[in-house]
Amino acid sequence: MPTLIKKTNRDEKKGLTRERIIDSASQLFSQNNYHEVMIEDVAKNANIAKGTVYNYFESKEELYFSLIEQKMSSLTNSLIEKIGGENNKVNSLHVFVLHNYMFMMKYQNFFRIYQKESFNKQNELCNEITLLENRLKKLLIDIITEGEKEGVFRKTDVELTTELILGSIFAAVNNGIVKGFSKEHLKTEREKLFNFILQSLYLDRDSNYSLPLFGKTIVITRTIEQSNESALSFIKQGADIIVFPTLDIVPPENWKPFDEIILGKDKIDFIIFTSKHAVEMFVKRCNEIKKRIDYSNLKVVAVGNKTATTCNEFNIPVSIIPKTFSGEGVVEELSKYDLKNKKVFIPKSAIGREELPLGLTARGAILKSASVYNVTLPSKETVTKNINKLKEKKPDMFVFTSPSTFKNFLKLLDITNPAQYFSCYSVASIGPTTKSAIELKNVSVDVMPEEYTINGLINAIINYYKEKK
Repeated sequence: MPTLIKKTNRDEKKGLTRERIIDSASQLFSQNNYHEVMIEDVAKNANIAKGTVYNYFESKEELYFSLIEQKMSSLTNSLIEKIGGENNKVNSLHVFVLHNYMFMMKYQNFFRIYQKESFNKQNELCNEITLLENRLKKLLIDIITEGEKEGVFRKTDVELTTELILGSIFAAVNNGIVKGFSKEHLKTEREKLFNFILQSLYLDRDSNYSLPLFGKTIVITRTIEQSNESALSFIKQGADIIVFPTLDIVPPENWKPFDEIILGKDKIDFIIFTSKHAVEMFVKRCNEIKKRIDYSNLKVVAVGNKTATTCNEFNIPVSIIPKTFSGEGVVEELSKYDLKNKKVFIPKSAIGREELPLGLTARGAILKSASVYNVTLPSKETVTKNINKLKEKKPDMFVFTSPSTFKNFLKLLDITNPAQYFSCYSVASIGPTTKSAIELKNVSVDVMPEEYTINGLINAIINYYKEKK
């Protein structure tokens, strides 16, 4: 055991000495041309013997390349890790720009060396350094390319755009070094830099079009999948999005009620799908129990365009899409039919509301309903990163799309006084039921659309900020 401790201490000491040599070399190479720096200069600056330097590096070329490789690899690897945790390309770009900027501001000697290499491609190490540089550039190229595919960024010459973005970052770093910005000032400058770059990717060069939600930070609270889908729609309007999943979709505790209805002999006249999740879980369970539904003998009602789209993806023919995407809208639409003694099946969530069944039974329909999914609370571990983002950024608005998203948000953040917590923020609700649940906690709702969809909500939020100007 003592031998192991000695070896560990020896390794640590070697590591520290190596770092000392690299730091000394970084300082000298940043202040002088490559050919002006000698190994004895590095040793003297590090206050060690010249021979000690050669114990770690065989030549000046190896030392020079090692210090560049160390910092470039550290920068690129940390970016890969950080970007890998982002859910959309705008956030990935935000990480790339801010992390690059702060990294170069922290290691200013390395930045000066890197800048010199960018302008001088004639030395023997050019090819090796270019390979390191290309690895960093590829991260940005991938972000821009994927952003274009998603329709978030406009079409550009990607390689030229990459060079321009990196040039903007390095120019901002140089400005920060020259002016000696404080840490607080750096935080402001890096956001200005990101907004400048983001605007250039959003807009056509000759366009006067302004992104209506640019500069607004909006928190979306749904399932992870739904939040990511919704985020893209907001991002296209210029918003900076914090995805905060408050729901997790799981199968019901018991499939028996569903199986009895779907495998029973009673004819079903209407099936009402109230959400995308209901469709997906309905189809999944039918496949598991090998039940094939003959849709030619019934009418399918899809509440909302997204629900209808999901039905189409599974080849489920939709007969009715209510004009108003709510329980009352479904009842109003089905009132056009003779519902007396008609069997209506509603595959729903385990916490589905009763307004729809009550409205239909009042018109003579025979209601059958069964849970096809349950909505649970995500684990604290799942949302830790999201909680940290809320602390780092000041949101302008919170978006809630169901009573569950609001209630679960309060639970996940241990909010005991909702009125006080939301007093500094704007709040948007997708519809009246959600609005009522929020207002029960004495929280004011600033935005509710006439059309209870994400697109309707986005338009309402845009109008809200227009009126505030």
